[in-house]
Amino acid sequence: MYDLPALGFSPFFQRQIQSFEGGEVIPARIAAEHRGGYEVWSQTGAARAQLAGKLRLELEEAGLPGVGDWVGIRGASRPDSPAIIESVLARRTVFSRGAAGREARAQVVAANVDLVFAVCGLDADFNLRRIERYLARIWASGAHPAVVLNKVDLCEDLAGRLAEVESHCADVPIYVTSALRREGIEEVRRVIRDGMTVALVGSSGAGKSTLVNALLGEERMPTGEVRARDGRGCHVTTHRQLVLLPGGGLLLDTPGMRELQLLDDEGLDAVFGDIAALAANCRYRDCCHDTEPGCAVREAVESGALDAQRLEHYLKLEREAQSYELRHDVRKRRQAERVWGQLYREVARMQRWKEGQE
Repeated sequence: MYDLPALGFSPFFQRQIQSFEGGEVIPARIAAEHRGGYEVWSQTGAARAQLAGKLRLELEEAGLPGVGDWVGIRGASRPDSPAIIESVLARRTVFSRGAAGREARAQVVAANVDLVFAVCGLDADFNLRRIERYLARIWASGAHPAVVLNKVDLCEDLAGRLAEVESHCADVPIYVTSALRREGIEEVRRVIRDGMTVALVGSSGAGKSTLVNALLGEERMPTGEVRARDGRGCHVTTHRQLVLLPGGGLLLDTPGMRELQLLDDEGLDAVFGDIAALAANCRYRDCCHDTEPGCAVREAVESGALDAQRLEHYLKLEREAQSYELRHDVRKRRQAERVWGQLYREVARMQRWKEGQE
């Protein structure tokens, strides 16, 4: 049996289940997902579960529930058959990314998390731009962000790395650890309180599962070796899984992500607050910070007040977000196609006029 508040159940979810009271449907939290089926935790204990057929059809467009979601289940006490998920409660927060492939589809990585640690190794895989990308999605999720710089035992210039991250991650807590040697773990553990859900995200080989094991005090999650030349690891963690920490709190371990596609531009201003502040002084409200006159952002780059590579990465992420939204929104795509069609026809007409054909 599980204590619901210890699983993160709060008044936000309580208000949504008033209709459950007195019936067979009870609240439960999705702890893991396995090939279309789920493991759920509730006041009756752990159980297998599957979506009701009608609910699956309703959620095909909006997206299926993920690990961390709160759901209403029926039949949790029957050991011979899986419980049926009858409803999915609204989320407080959701960390999502664009799914791999050409189709514009959102993939839920972690739902209803309070804090998300962007884990980055201080080895050959260190990548400041990747940290910025993760922080943008974390801010957009509604959760609080933090950075864990792992593998400090492999870093020859810790002060330099810290200065880099601090200069690009304003107002974001940064923790330095060596999960393998259990160094810096207590500082991370102190911020995880009872009933809080914390997710770990990062690339393969960053040490997320080793960090989970260090926080648990036991080797529960499988770990793998990384390549020495680039610090990359193989996908040892194959699914998302909630784990309860001794002393309270929950951890959500996720598989390594080699690609984290932005869904929108939410969170960018939080990560690039310096650029957002400069942009407020541009002559034009819709300034693209390219060749427009009176661009305060470009002026800052030219004066050396703003790093040109930082602006380039910001613009890259902004274009990526706009591209995803365009592919995702059929109406916007068709509208853009009409505009380009009109421009093409206008150019063709002007060409014919120049050639004396019109």
